[in-house]
Amino acid sequence: MSEDQPGSDPTSHGDALAVVIAKPRAQTVIEQLRAEGVYDADRSVQAWDEAGVAVPVTEPPQSVTYREVVRQVGEPRLRTLADHLRERSWTDAECEQAPSSWAVIGSVVLVDIGDSPRPAEVGEALLQLHGEADTVLARHGIAGDHREPDVEVIAGTGDTETVHVEHGTRYALDLAEVMFSPGNKAERARMGEAVERDEHVLDMFAGVGYFTLPMARAGANVTAVERNPTAFRFLVENTMLNDVSERVEPYRADCRDVVSNLATEQRADRVVMGYYEASAPRAEDSRAPPDASHEYLDSALAALAPGGVVHMHEATPEALVFDRPVDRLESAAADAGRSVEVLDTRRVKGYSEGVAHVVVDARVE
Repeated sequence: MSEDQPGSDPTSHGDALAVVIAKPRAQTVIEQLRAEGVYDADRSVQAWDEAGVAVPVTEPPQSVTYREVVRQVGEPRLRTLADHLRERSWTDAECEQAPSSWAVIGSVVLVDIGDSPRPAEVGEALLQLHGEADTVLARHGIAGDHREPDVEVIAGTGDTETVHVEHGTRYALDLAEVMFSPGNKAERARMGEAVERDEHVLDMFAGVGYFTLPMARAGANVTAVERNPTAFRFLVENTMLNDVSERVEPYRADCRDVVSNLATEQRADRVVMGYYEASAPRAEDSRAPPDASHEYLDSALAALAPGGVVHMHEATPEALVFDRPVDRLESAAADAGRSVEVLDTRRVKGYSEGVAHVVVDARVE
């Protein structure tokens, strides 16, 4: 489907074809082409003109609009980061120190640079590998009460604001200001499948709308709470970007304050606790901060209607998966005079060495 005019294209299916599209659409189009089965991952996305890029395809697609179909010139894609680094005269030993994983978030490549030599060259190589991106960020961790990322621009334009697309959900965000975990992709999509239409969901730690948006797009009514002012701004923007503002009630607040009102007005059918430490018990040390996270699990249960479902995320040492999060949930429920039925347990991803990010789904009577 051409953006300019309809009609058949003279290129044959045996040629190395590409569709020319506006660069800001690149990630959305690649996702659509993958779904249709015509994206050619053996060749790279290339700049075409000032405003457009050429996205390689195996045949003209039916599911997307594009300016034109062209014969893509140039060499076949260098398949790995090491291929690109060797072209920069890196030795095999240096390539072994290069990053082994990264993620393309909208127009930004997010990478754990580690002890890699010459980070700027790694960044430039990643831009060559991913022609749809224009900035490479090295991430150095998450810090502070608001879970703010510590990142560094190592290549490209330095523009850290972008729109990331997953399974049709659009996330506007600034990767220098708010966190985004690529490894949670499947869990974000799953939450959109888990909800029932018109049910009431409380998302206690909404961020930019990681779980809120797919749930609202599926028809749930979501109370979304986020206290980070930057993340909250993007949360509100994203509800409009995804046409779900009528289904999302956003609060910039501590979720415990919101829960104290919800518990007396309307309990939730489902509560999402996406913060890893939200199940931690009160520290015995009297020096524990006043916002110690033991109260989050208590608050989640107070907001949950009888028979409702809680999705509790936790960073758990491997030796304690899944026993610790289940024990914590059952203990909190017993203190509240309620019972727990565990519905499912899942590993989402590795959190750190020897620690797993897990989720427990449970019905609370």
